[in-house]
Amino acid sequence: MRLDIKNSKRFAKTLKAITGKSLDNTITGITTDSRNCKPGDLYVALKGVRSDGHKYIDEVERKNASAALVSALDDNKKLKIKQILVGDTKKTLGLIANEWRKNFKIPVIAITGSNGKTSTKELLYHVLNHKYNVHSTQGNYNTSIGLPLSLLGINKYHDISIIEMGANQPGDIKYLCNIADPTHGLITNISSAHLEGFQSVENILETKIALFNYLDEGIAYVNCADDRLRKIKIKGEKITYGLNAECHFPADIHHDDDGSLVLTIDSKELKTKSKNLSFAKNIIAVTAVSITLGLEWELLQERILTFNPPKGRCRILKHKKLTIIDDTYNANLESCIAAIDYLMAFAGNGRRIAVFGDMLELGNASKEQHEKLGIKCSNVGLDAIYTIGEEMKFTNSVISGVSLNLHYDDRKALISHLKSELKDNDKILFKGSRGMKMENILSGVFET
Repeated sequence: MRLDIKNSKRFAKTLKAITGKSLDNTITGITTDSRNCKPGDLYVALKGVRSDGHKYIDEVERKNASAALVSALDDNKKLKIKQILVGDTKKTLGLIANEWRKNFKIPVIAITGSNGKTSTKELLYHVLNHKYNVHSTQGNYNTSIGLPLSLLGINKYHDISIIEMGANQPGDIKYLCNIADPTHGLITNISSAHLEGFQSVENILETKIALFNYLDEGIAYVNCADDRLRKIKIKGEKITYGLNAECHFPADIHHDDDGSLVLTIDSKELKTKSKNLSFAKNIIAVTAVSITLGLEWELLQERILTFNPPKGRCRILKHKKLTIIDDTYNANLESCIAAIDYLMAFAGNGRRIAVFGDMLELGNASKEQHEKLGIKCSNVGLDAIYTIGEEMKFTNSVISGVSLNLHYDDRKALISHLKSELKDNDKILFKGSRGMKMENILSGVFET
């Protein structure tokens, strides 16, 4: 991970406030990966499970890094790079980011949840950035390492910051809140994602609601369509939204003449030009935030219609006469079910085909979750299902009533089969967890 530093003087002052050390050279960037190091960078040496960043001090010196933040000094006397010694480099990175954050008295909107947090963040950024100068988490910089780097991207010209928060284990969101100091918080939903690290949905809920608990004097946006979130006691101000009348932003979903979804939110109609129910739900959340921050309804509608989903997140691609749904970024049971519903909503002739890779990080619940996906596949009228991965064998084994249901252990064989079997007008969905790299299968089939 790497970030350009726009204000080197302020960064030097921030670093000294936390470490007590002055810099000899100007810092123009910060990185945690020696491979991405550029001249002028501060290299943060992190100790990981598989690698220790302290082994690469000589490499970043050769790349003309300005300094290295370390928890153990490299005693190689030939090294000239300035080494700043701290007790814990990851913790210090968070403290530096928090100190940087204190310079900016702007709304900081934190977004977390089991599904849809990145898509919601991207839509909110697109909607707000036409009127305001918005800072936002880039890519997947939402972890205890990535989030501090995201915060260091805030500068004096920003009006609003949108920070995505990811969690893989209990306590993660509380830790990230203490770094980012959010003023607003939104939890998209609570489901069984990352069960391997949490063991139970209850632990996921406890971890995620740390965001709402942090906002004593802030604003919590509560999704009333989520039974677990609706029941949470909110300490600060509460703004509700959802598919029921008892909300600040009550929403109803219906269809336009062409089958695309139309939303009525607080008596205002919003067209989507999309059949994606997950996208419609993201719009409801984004509406609650945007309108309370002062955006006009007319501008909200305009920005919704000009939004394009990021790569790998229910993005629609066309290849000759085929329709491709690229939802390859990640997967859990709830998002897979939503993706199937999206696929089945497409009108017109042609088969509806799903290509699934393993849903990872589900721990002891993996077999049950994969079987539930198979039952869903059996009941919706899919024409063909292709699966790949060890866990997807459980899905494949329970599917019934589908004329073509094939499992593969080898991705080359799967790619070859799809190339030979796809026909004009087919609609095909690609989805799987990040570790399955389903985008490589998609690109292999269509040579994109």
